[in-house]
Amino acid sequence: MSKDRAPSPLPTAPMEGVDESTWLDVIQKMDEVYTRLIDDEVELEKKNSELEQSQQFIFSVLSAMSDVLIVCDERGLIEQTNAALCELVGRREDQLRGTSLADLLADEASVLAARTAMDRSEAPRGGQGIELNLLDRQGQPVPVDANCTPRVGANGKRLGTVWVGRPTAELKRAYHEMRAAHEALKRTQQQLLHSEKMASLGQLVAGVAHELNNPISFVLGNVHALSKYSERLRSYIAAFHAHQPEALLQQQREKLRIDHLLADLPSLIDGTLEGAQRTADIVHGLKRFSAMDPEERKPVNLVEVIERAIHWVQKGRPAPVPVRWVPLQACTVLGSAGQLQQVMMNLLQNAFDALSTVPEPMVWVEMGCTGEPDRPTVCVTVRDNGPGIPPEHLLRIFDPFFTTKPVGKGTGLGLSISYGIVEQHGGRLTARNTEGGGAEFVLELPRA
Repeated sequence: MSKDRAPSPLPTAPMEGVDESTWLDVIQKMDEVYTRLIDDEVELEKKNSELEQSQQFIFSVLSAMSDVLIVCDERGLIEQTNAALCELVGRREDQLRGTSLADLLADEASVLAARTAMDRSEAPRGGQGIELNLLDRQGQPVPVDANCTPRVGANGKRLGTVWVGRPTAELKRAYHEMRAAHEALKRTQQQLLHSEKMASLGQLVAGVAHELNNPISFVLGNVHALSKYSERLRSYIAAFHAHQPEALLQQQREKLRIDHLLADLPSLIDGTLEGAQRTADIVHGLKRFSAMDPEERKPVNLVEVIERAIHWVQKGRPAPVPVRWVPLQACTVLGSAGQLQQVMMNLLQNAFDALSTVPEPMVWVEMGCTGEPDRPTVCVTVRDNGPGIPPEHLLRIFDPFFTTKPVGKGTGLGLSISYGIVEQHGGRLTARNTEGGGAEFVLELPRA
């Protein structure tokens, strides 16, 4: 920017003692001073324009802030705010300027906390977090997560405090909603887990009925025998109390076979107790499997879990499938016996279902130890000689509700829930096809 320079005035008449060259020097100096003034004016206008742009930038930033901003002097009087605070409290900035920060606070605890932060002589440069309650436009308290930062001048002297806060009411409400949704999801997951377990349990009803029939029939037969024995004992005791002659008592004893009866009683009683105990064990195992599992983890003998799973799944089949089971002598993991049994039963059930059209079906269950010496891992593989898993299904085999079984034959939740159970136990469940054909599921769990 430049301005036209007016011609320098020339004297109309020469002055005594001053020649023309002197006047020319004076005029030249005046021109230089005038030019410098013009340049300074242009520079000043440039600086003013830059300052105005900076002010507009700062104003736009403050207006765009979603967090509330309060700038106070050393006495706690408000010097500047932003649009977010004005919107929250329902007052203009010119109305807030010069008022005390305490007038915006909803309770004495907030006033005391703010005053303590502003009076702190060695406040951290990064600021300190404080929870305050501001009064909104309706006069209701609004929780704010505020950061108090000292404002220092060029000489190092503290000039006041800068407050930046974010209302947390929405965050807290969102947190509570998320927490409630999480709890509902956990309950739904537990219900799905239990539903899948009951579905697996339903498949075992026929096998369980057959399993219970043997000991119950045994107990029933023994009770009938005991009932007949009791009638014979009653007849013999009645004759004894009638004081019949010794010869008649001996004849009655031989007729009723009392000696054989007495010799047979211990085995009848033992057999009855054994059958009743076997029935109780079966019922106890079913109750333990179908019951809702607690959250705590306990040492579990994985060998017993696998053997129970093989036993129950075999009993639920119309025709048993040969299983080659190679266990370890002892293997203990930390977890839930019922949940781990559910995983094993699901893997075995899937393997048996895949063999429905195989002429000579076979399932292999093997155990082994892998991992580092300080973190041993037990590895259980369940392998069959069926058609295997189609390659396009391998990546989706653990997806919820994904199933290759006909409608009504599977829910698509078994493997998904099993995968989640294994993850909760700190393990891993994978699936693959073997080179010789058939599918193989690998279960890895940390040893206790």
